[in-house]
Amino acid sequence: MKTQVKALVVGGGAVGTSIAYHLARAGWDDVMLLERDELTSGSTWHAAGLLPLFNMSYATTHIHDYSVRFYKTLEAETGLNAGFAVVGNLRMAQTQERMDEYMLYASTAETVGIPYEWLTPEEIKARWPLIETADLKGALYHNTDGYINPADVTQAMAKGARQRGVAIERKWQADGFHWTGQAWEVTCTKMVERGGNLVPSDEQIVITAEHVVTASGNHAQRTARMLGIKIPAIPVEHQFIVMDQDPALLAYRRDGGAEHPVIRDADAQSYVREERGGWILGVYEKGAPARFEYGVPESFRADLFPLDLERIEAQYMAMIHRIPSCEESGLKDDFNGPICYTPDGNPLVGPAPGLRNMWLAEGFSFGITAAGGTGYYLAQMMVNGEAEIDMASLDPKRYGDWMTTEYAARKNEECYDHVYILHHPDEERPACRPLRTAPAYDRQKAAGAQFGQVNGWERPNYYGPPDAPGSFDHDARSFRRGGWWEYAKAEAEAIRNGVGLIDATAFTKHLVRGPGATAFLDRFTCNALPKVGRINLTYALTGHGTTRTEYTIVRLGENEYYLVSAGAWTAYDADFLRKSVEDFMGAGGGYVDVHDVTTQWGVFAIAGPKSRDVLREIVKDAAPETVLGNKRFPWLSMRNIELGMCPVRAIRVAYTGELGWELHHPIEMQNYLWDQLVAAGAGHGMKLVGARAQNWLRQEKSYRAFGTELGRDATPLEAGLDRFVDLSKDFHGKEAMTALGIRSRCVTLLIDGPGDADPWGREALYGGETKVGRLTSGGYSVAFGRSIGMGYVRPDLAVTGRKLQVKMLNRLWQAEVVEDSPYDPGNAAIRMDG
Repeated sequence: MKTQVKALVVGGGAVGTSIAYHLARAGWDDVMLLERDELTSGSTWHAAGLLPLFNMSYATTHIHDYSVRFYKTLEAETGLNAGFAVVGNLRMAQTQERMDEYMLYASTAETVGIPYEWLTPEEIKARWPLIETADLKGALYHNTDGYINPADVTQAMAKGARQRGVAIERKWQADGFHWTGQAWEVTCTKMVERGGNLVPSDEQIVITAEHVVTASGNHAQRTARMLGIKIPAIPVEHQFIVMDQDPALLAYRRDGGAEHPVIRDADAQSYVREERGGWILGVYEKGAPARFEYGVPESFRADLFPLDLERIEAQYMAMIHRIPSCEESGLKDDFNGPICYTPDGNPLVGPAPGLRNMWLAEGFSFGITAAGGTGYYLAQMMVNGEAEIDMASLDPKRYGDWMTTEYAARKNEECYDHVYILHHPDEERPACRPLRTAPAYDRQKAAGAQFGQVNGWERPNYYGPPDAPGSFDHDARSFRRGGWWEYAKAEAEAIRNGVGLIDATAFTKHLVRGPGATAFLDRFTCNALPKVGRINLTYALTGHGTTRTEYTIVRLGENEYYLVSAGAWTAYDADFLRKSVEDFMGAGGGYVDVHDVTTQWGVFAIAGPKSRDVLREIVKDAAPETVLGNKRFPWLSMRNIELGMCPVRAIRVAYTGELGWELHHPIEMQNYLWDQLVAAGAGHGMKLVGARAQNWLRQEKSYRAFGTELGRDATPLEAGLDRFVDLSKDFHGKEAMTALGIRSRCVTLLIDGPGDADPWGREALYGGETKVGRLTSGGYSVAFGRSIGMGYVRPDLAVTGRKLQVKMLNRLWQAEVVEDSPYDPGNAAIRMDG
């Protein structure tokens, strides 16, 4: 057995096996996989093996699509049949709103190139007469996917991995990880059978690996403790039953009927597929408990939990309604096993927080579907430094240290019972909330704030009626213009015409200082650093020249900087910043101190033509009438001011494109400052404003947002941010960025869409019959009275006046590429003096 390898993969389920295979295929010839028991002995063996292509996440859709295509090639390569039944996937809808959901899914699928077709109830009945269709609105059908045998596909990938030189060692358990500074020393223990249990023996070895990947499935909490990190991957019980043969189904097949597709009755929280003349029913019911919150018992191997039929009675009756012929079929077998989840349902794929060369592939609720693509894209990240798609939405660091075991368990239970609920793009889930609240939360709630959650923080999305019942926000959701739309529109209009107040406390904030700070940041970011008292917008790049992080940099002193970045990415940004500083100092750079001050500073943004008038009511200065004017406080500058008794680090920027300031203040003084601002604003008609209106307004200014327009699949130049890139200096990723050239361009579009809907930023863009790009953001423009969107298209189409189409609600709607910053392109509003 080897004791030194290039890469060690821990976990022999479908995901781990795929990673080992793809690392070898990508050129690493010294890869080992460890499995504590037998291959597939975790959740893989009892998975239903479905291969759904649909997912709201752009990255996950790519992953699923690759898996489906890859699995079809395995038999030719390995000689092993992976058991792929390409029967298709039929997603049925009982309501128009479910059809609206599928229309958004379908447009997202088009951005990845996934084929589909629409079926009416009559067409469904004609193809598969055993299905009851009288109560259906229609269905979305994917004919390229289906189901697969989980054990067979895992063994096929394992054989392919062995053929490429991967060593696969069973009955070895990873019991400790130690980073030497150059490699990982992994203590491994031989596992032996004893009394039907698998227990550690006295035999141990240490394997030295340059890279380690953990794909430990249900054992993720044990992995987290050994690594000293948090991994919010905790299993939840998942039940499915196998029924005896259905005579009507047997007769249908004898008469030449094609095998049924995987039948997804989302409104009944279930899926059904054929199984040897009978049916399998799987459910996503309420009340399924999380298991193994603190680790899997040593006695638990390829085991199952007792079936809880009462919990799935409603879904069982719904199946009898949907396929009446199954009513007389008895119960043949049942499965109730642990399936890992994460709080948002997406897996954790990428570098582990705080660790070097440690990679996570954990939390797969659809592990068979995702295994192939995860191996492919994670191997790209490890071998090449980046994947060809932006994997940030799956990054393990999207959850910070505030996350606890209790939080993960309860959110994972919620995620499980939300699998088949309507996934509105404006969806906000209630479990474990409120948790992280800024001091002004209660005041905002009393004013009608309807909150969203960002990195655990409660943040107002919009302000509804103050006396609204608790279900108001839920009832206001829609795939079209929901009940919240009129409130967001009024808020956006208030900022354009008067003044609005936004809570931006969730912003990520870092203090970077020390004798090496200036040299570090100059190399770390692509724009020129600001002078003392000034600010600059800049980007940190990946080694491939794409956008890793967006920063607003405020220079507080010669070697002291205040960095502001997106609120959803605090741990993601902090990890990258700290590792980059370590590399800088390790290469001989001067000392740099990095301190996360996110929770120490609250932020209010005040914006609109009357914002200066409001602040003058409470600013304390020897000359209050001039302290906020352009001469003393110009655009893109920072001043320490006093608002009443609150010291404020005021930054003259406005994400809305109007005159405005960000008011960074000591968090403990937030309620005092809020009351001062609200009282001063009352005389000027100031409106409280949420994140949705702000999102619309920033698109009118073509302000790119990290996680949508900005990410690791596009360079700042492709994003159209040339003015923030100083090519006269050296910076990390510069050569790679220029070598990539311009593969696509970010554009802003005004859209003549349906009268009751706006784009969400997930839609395909067309030029005639040809797909030419995709939207990354969408919404409504109060300045132009039309829908608005931002996205990427072929460079030759990024021309002002170019006519394109947006796929919305299963139709193509006219769109026009407009100039960057279509609202106030000269920035007269932002620079307004007074």
